[in-house]
Parts: sequence; structure tokens; C-alpha cells
Amino acid sequence: MPRMRRIVLPNYPHHVVQKGHNRQVVFAAEQDYQRYISDLREFKDVFGVKVYAYCLMTNHVHLLLAPGGAIAGLGQLMKALAARATRYRNRLEGRTGTLWES
Repeated sequence: MPRMRRIVLPNYPHHVVQKGHNRQVVFAAEQDYQRYISDLREFKDVFGVKVYAYCLMTNHVHLLLAPGGAIAGLGQLMKALAARATRYRNRLEGRTGTLWES
């Protein structure tokens, strides 16, 4: 049975968790954390999402986000963050493949 559709409400905070694939380390150095935060700051404005809080662990991320009027912005922000972090990590380590669990 497929999982239920995610309910996204505009202007309402949502707890979002992004986990590293197979519990692998996502943030190995301080610059990795800083880059993710920088990307989050950039994309929140692009997609109209308000960031209330974040907690970056070595192998996963907790975000408290509220989409603006366009509820699709939340998913678009997460997709853009995941893609950029994956490209960065793959380029840094000379690897291919996914960084995040789906």
C-alpha cells in the first residue's frame, strides 16, 4: 500500500528531515555545514520558504520550514538543496550516486 500524500499547508511550519543514504556522513568538515547553510539561505528566497530553525548533524538534517503562498515551494527547495549538496559532495570526493535517502 502506498504511503499517504504529504499534507503541506501554506504559512505553517513543517518539520523536514533529510537523511544521508545508508546513514553515510553528509557533513565531513566545517565547510560542508557552511555551504549547506549558504545554499539554504539562497533557496529560501528563491522558493518563498521561511526558515524557522535548522539542526545539521553529521549524517542528517532537521529543518523547520514554512512554505509561503505557493506550497510547491517547500518540495522545490528540498529538491534544489539535495541536488546541490549531492553535486558538491560527488565532485569533492570524485564519486557518483545519491547522497540522500529518498
